[in-house]
Amino acid sequence: MNAPVKAPALDVAAIREQFPILKREVNGKPLVYLDSAASAQKPRAVIDAVSGVYENSYANVHRGLHTLANEATAAFEGAREKIAAFIGAERPEQIVLTRGTTEAINLVAYSFGSTLKPGDEIVVSQMEHHSNIVPWLLLKERAGIAVKWAPVTDAGELDYAALEALIGPRTKLFAITHMSNVLGTATDAKRITAMAHAKGAAVLIDGSQSAVHMAVDVSEIGCDFFALTGHKLYGPTGAGALYAAGDWLDRLPPFLGGGEMIADVFEDRVTFADVPHKFEAGTPSIADVIGLGAAIDWMTGLDRTAVIEHEKSLLDRATQGLTAMDGIRIIGTAQDKGAIVSFAAEWAHAHDIAQILDRYGVAVRAGHHCAQPLMRRYGVNSTARASFAVYNTADEVDDFLNALNKAREFLT
Repeated sequence: MNAPVKAPALDVAAIREQFPILKREVNGKPLVYLDSAASAQKPRAVIDAVSGVYENSYANVHRGLHTLANEATAAFEGAREKIAAFIGAERPEQIVLTRGTTEAINLVAYSFGSTLKPGDEIVVSQMEHHSNIVPWLLLKERAGIAVKWAPVTDAGELDYAALEALIGPRTKLFAITHMSNVLGTATDAKRITAMAHAKGAAVLIDGSQSAVHMAVDVSEIGCDFFALTGHKLYGPTGAGALYAAGDWLDRLPPFLGGGEMIADVFEDRVTFADVPHKFEAGTPSIADVIGLGAAIDWMTGLDRTAVIEHEKSLLDRATQGLTAMDGIRIIGTAQDKGAIVSFAAEWAHAHDIAQILDRYGVAVRAGHHCAQPLMRRYGVNSTARASFAVYNTADEVDDFLNALNKAREFLT
């Protein structure tokens, strides 16, 4: 019997050639960019798509009758269709184009939040990014709702039993990350959704990290809302999306008012445009949305399974190296993780570590990562974080570990 044919390994060298910035040096050293969880670098296809809009087809979208307006509108709405297909939405009309995850979650907090009454409850987890905390705390101040907190374990996993115990008759929404930007923990969004729906609560999933590192299917998950941001998906800043299931967009009031989101405006009243335009007031980030469409084209052209395996191998290599290093504590050791590793050092502050690593061309993130409740959960005020993307290599992981050893020698 012939042995099964093994799929070719991901050609990372060829992928790297598509990212112009990876050719530069920092402090006389080749750039080792390990900060993709904050914002990923952009391939030439995305850069060209954005510049191509401004060079060839820029005009305001919708309602225009001239050629440039029609071209821009077709590309803009084409990006909406690509986003819908990328996350498994049934229809493009379920996708509201936003500036990113933060705006998408604020949209839900305002529109869904306007249906809540004092004493109604929102459930979040301790591992949420501030963008999935602050809007609910503002709603608490504005509307008198209660915010409940689902704990995470010492390993950095969501405590599902504790989460279920939080559900009460006033629970209206779960707002939970799909992948922690600090711990890398991947949560079981389908399980969370089933748990909430069984008690009559809706579910919002923050997909900022998961959309990059996992295959996402919102129809399979069954969630009510799913938010993503483009700049982590190898796309431009200023573009993202909110998915809403079923007829949520028809049922909820608009978030912002202005042009584009109206059907008719009278002196005493206004009627709204059909969804999703009802939630898209004003001139959007046209070129950036089109660039996000190009980023999704670029990502879907890759073998996603091979990408996930490659990123996991980088995470495993970094984790092994950090574990073997004296005075290093990895924050988050869940079994199911994305390509993110955060750590604290006994011998230095995270900011000092990041500055020393930069001398060797290694870019990591340091601070509380917009997750201060999580920092307090683990008794730290900051961590250093290395996050990996499809363009990173095993050699770069070694460069990072070597630079970290040099930082330790310098700082101790």
